[in-house]
Amino acid sequence: MEGLSGIEKLKALEEIKLLKARRDRAADTKDYALYESLHAPDHVSDHGDYGRWTTAADMIANTRRSMENLITLHQSHTPEIEFVSATKATGIWAMEGMSFWKQDGEDHWFQAFGHYHEHYEKRDGRWVFTWRKLTYYHTRRSPGAIFPPKIDT
Repeated sequence: MEGLSGIEKLKALEEIKLLKARRDRAADTKDYALYESLHAPDHVSDHGDYGRWTTAADMIANTRRSMENLITLHQSHTPEIEFVSATKATGIWAMEGMSFWKQDGEDHWFQAFGHYHEHYEKRDGRWVFTWRKLTYYHTRRSPGAIFPPKIDT
């Protein structure tokens, strides 16, 4: 792949890792302005639990509704990042996610393990998410838990 020197590639890798870290923190702290700013306006999310969202604004609106009554903990690690060009990259991140909520007055939880598959582009001098698909390989939940929560659309 042409276009990135060794130092430029290391810098881009670190920028993408920080992008992902900020996304996980923004989701867990419900900082939706930050969350949206990390994504291109034409970002596409393919999330098995909730379907496909074709804009960052649509993703944020649905994420806000789906996480309204949840406490979440997102962990992403061991990234595999490949550069397609100097301004485009793909990534696969191992993940673990936890969600906690009240259901019928009882405490419930959901835990998932899997991978995020993502695309990134450098736009206006910074890396942003342009596509994401989450695949779970193992999940478990508290007895009687209904997850994911229904989203009123």
